[in-house]
Amino acid sequence: MTDETALVLPPEYAAWLAGIKQSIQGARQRAALAANGEQIRLYHYIGREILARQDRQGWGARVIDRLSSDLRSAFPEMKGFSTRNLKYMRMFAEECPDGLIGQQSAAQLPWFHIVTILSRLFDPKLREWYARQALEGAWPRDTLTIQIKNGLHLRQGAAINNFERRLPSPQA
Repeated sequence: MTDETALVLPPEYAAWLAGIKQSIQGARQRAALAANGEQIRLYHYIGREILARQDRQGWGARVIDRLSSDLRSAFPEMKGFSTRNLKYMRMFAEECPDGLIGQQSAAQLPWFHIVTILSRLFDPKLREWYARQALEGAWPRDTLTIQIKNGLHLRQGAAINNFERRLPSPQA
């Protein structure tokens, strides 16, 4: 028996394999999105906790330094508990108390997209617009940063065209 005769496959095998591959890719993507959503919810929770302690008990910024040190000691395999990142968590909870950027769920965005939007934009409507654009366009963070820097929101839809005159209303 040669390798060729051993590899005779049913005609539908290729389509079946493609379907399984697609299912695996979809499951991996859903798992990554679920993990990201949990991370964002955790960061929002930590930020709310820091805010609450600072407001209620008058804790200062030095507590964030200590919290960072303690969390990194307790979870050495995890990243994300630097003093700077904890301050971003606090800012996230303060700026987005409901976990939303406008009407957009922050849990759909990667963490550093949220940090970029919150630290570079101060108008809630612009934050929401860029969050939506980043999601719809699946922008990497560098693209988001460049689009904010270049003021994409000012140019979007401003291109000169004759759609209104040439196309019927629904298509224009």
